[in-house]
Amino acid sequence: MQYYKILLIDDDKEDHEIFLDSLNCVSNEFQFYSFTNASKALKSLRVKEIEADVIFLDLNMPIMSGQEFLLGLKKEENIQDIPVIIFSTSSDPQTIQITKDLGAANFITKPDRFDKLVDILKSILL
Repeated sequence: MQYYKILLIDDDKEDHEIFLDSLNCVSNEFQFYSFTNASKALKSLRVKEIEADVIFLDLNMPIMSGQEFLLGLKKEENIQDIPVIIFSTSSDPQTIQITKDLGAANFITKPDRFDKLVDILKSILL
């Protein structure tokens, strides 16, 4: 596994804990950043307060939605190529297509079990 700088943007703090616990089951070769506010995450990426190799992004968030974040990210030359993986409770085919049209690299529906999340992260990061 290569060393990853992983960014999670999700307004649910409990999801942050579950995600980090899952990452720790996969490997300890990563640096983890998390934001509950997509607008703040985008600003931090723009001004290089943080760097990310991959972004896991929830869609339904207050202040700035995941789709709005994607639009903003893709307008920024220095960060537009960071792969974004949608990490959402949605499984609506239309929503999946819209996010891919906006530049998302992949779409993952949040699993209902911890071990499934570990397996998903292994398949992406290993």
